[in-house]
Amino acid sequence: MLFSEVLGQDHIKSHLTKSADAGRIPHAQLFVGPEGSGTLPMAIAYAQYILCGNKNSENSEGNPACNLKFNNLSHPDLHFAFPVTTNDKVKRHPVSSHFLEEWRQLIDQQPYGNLFDWYKMLGVDNKQGQIGVDEALDIVKSLSLKSYEGGFKIMLIWMSEKMNTSCANKLLKLIEEPPEKTVFILVAEDEEQIISTIRSRCQVLHFPGLSEAIIADALVKKYDVEETIANKIAQQSNGNFNKACDLVYQDSEDIQFEKWFIAWVRSAFKAKGNKSAIRELIAWSEVIAKTGRETQKQFLQFCINYFRQALLLNYKADDLVYLEPKSESFKLEKFAPFVHDANIIDITKELQDAIYHIERNGNSKIILTDLSIKLTRLLHKKSQANT
Repeated sequence: MLFSEVLGQDHIKSHLTKSADAGRIPHAQLFVGPEGSGTLPMAIAYAQYILCGNKNSENSEGNPACNLKFNNLSHPDLHFAFPVTTNDKVKRHPVSSHFLEEWRQLIDQQPYGNLFDWYKMLGVDNKQGQIGVDEALDIVKSLSLKSYEGGFKIMLIWMSEKMNTSCANKLLKLIEEPPEKTVFILVAEDEEQIISTIRSRCQVLHFPGLSEAIIADALVKKYDVEETIANKIAQQSNGNFNKACDLVYQDSEDIQFEKWFIAWVRSAFKAKGNKSAIRELIAWSEVIAKTGRETQKQFLQFCINYFRQALLLNYKADDLVYLEPKSESFKLEKFAPFVHDANIIDITKELQDAIYHIERNGNSKIILTDLSIKLTRLLHKKSQANT
């Protein structure tokens, strides 16, 4: 992948190429950015720049044969690690090397894809992947060998916040003192989930979300989207190019999430003193609980965002509201007055707690039913401004 294929982030491209040209390549770097900001494509482009001896920000003038190997990510000195779990193909001790075919397919089709997209490709949405101690042993083994082409070896760890404690402790010494000409590039969305001993050994680069202009321009060029539609999608994507691509193809999980959300809040409104509505909430919880844990977590994160957008609209911060409900029967401006200073903090906390418990394999039906009953109480709470 070339730097020219990475959207925006010009200041980071400039920093990476200039430091590489000057021979100042940190042995461990952490690329942190929100979903769809381009951390993974940038990491791959940077690895190509280093391994192929390329010059200037367009990744040219290097070794043609080396650059060719990067077209299908088959360079022998580029190693990957990413969250994995067992599936129909791999029954036990899963490691990244077992899933390289699927990984290359993801990068080819969705270089800005997220963890949810990756698990869908593996067919393991009902499980939660991790980077475990088996992976750490594989990494140690790979990096103990000499580089195939006599230059650098690069280990790219995607979603490095999914490293469990055993893996992180196993890699700690290696990241601190790697073999000569060995570079670690860790890619993460939430650096706070990475243990501090790993974070402190990395040079951290923070990626902002992409601007609406950059996303709209990319949609026009890549997908031949009409400019007015591209601008609208860019606003709705909130700096996330992966979401923008989903919206182009009407393939966004947000469409299904919105239907679940609307059914949920409507039942919660009716449930106060209404036994039949309580049964609706329980039935709703059962439907969501049957989906995979990653889907549940993604949906609850969607709900947090939906409530925040309603709050902004309620307090007249219209310029910050990018959400546009797809359902014609649900108006955000009518829902917004019910989200206010007296309940937004509690609603957000309950949703975050639910994500936490689902992530730790709690009973989804119980967690979601409990959340639904709490939401019923919170939505009927009066704003402090009206008391």
